[in-house]
Amino acid sequence: MDILEKIIAHKHKEVEERKSLTPIKRLEQSIYFESQPVSLKKYLLREDKSGIIAEFKRKSPSKGLINGHAPVERTTIGYMQAGASALSVLTDSEFFGGKSEDLELARKFNFCPVLRKDFMIDEYQIVEAKSIGADAILLIAAALSPERLKELAAFAKTLQLEVLMEVHNQEELENNLNEHLDVVGVNNRNLKTFDVSVQTSKDLAALIPDDFVKISESGISEPETIIDLRTYGFKGFLIGETFMKTGRPERAAREFISKLR
Repeated sequence: MDILEKIIAHKHKEVEERKSLTPIKRLEQSIYFESQPVSLKKYLLREDKSGIIAEFKRKSPSKGLINGHAPVERTTIGYMQAGASALSVLTDSEFFGGKSEDLELARKFNFCPVLRKDFMIDEYQIVEAKSIGADAILLIAAALSPERLKELAAFAKTLQLEVLMEVHNQEELENNLNEHLDVVGVNNRNLKTFDVSVQTSKDLAALIPDDFVKISESGISEPETIIDLRTYGFKGFLIGETFMKTGRPERAAREFISKLR
């Protein structure tokens, strides 16, 4: 069983538990439920921003603990002041050390789009995303069938949430493109080996239709990489570990983005 299968198996149990603890009716009473989400797509295309989706994550299955001390409030505000286009917040606790409250805090202190980074397998999680203030959700092609991915993307649209679909290879990309997606992300990390190669983004760039904003994820540690990827049509760049592995992630983001400019 690879790590993704392990995560998804755990996620099915977790979602059933959460459904029994908090019914959808209660989620719909959240103050965020009636609010208009902020467009991730539009922010990624803004000329005055860096295109960087700055991520808040404490740990990962491949790296273990990355940063157990950075406060959500200071880090996310700092990311935005540094010029990030959007925030990504991990809400998976078992494997990434995140929680829904992290995203709620990020939402409370920031006006930009916030992506809920989790392993979405059920409509319940999408309602939950809306209830904690997310503007966009992640759907991972490797974790869902094309039919299921399309159903979840269509459901997200009924709640006015934008959808980022993540792919790792050409097959996932071609099998899963559908009209409900806004952003297509290429994850440069091989899920089986955890090897990272930015070449993956370059190889898939021309295959992503222009209707979708293209973003590159994982393995971006130098501003030069972003400058290079932009020539392939990428408008967004998801960066987490490069910032989070430092003592002050928001400072690392500021230095990185100032070099980019």
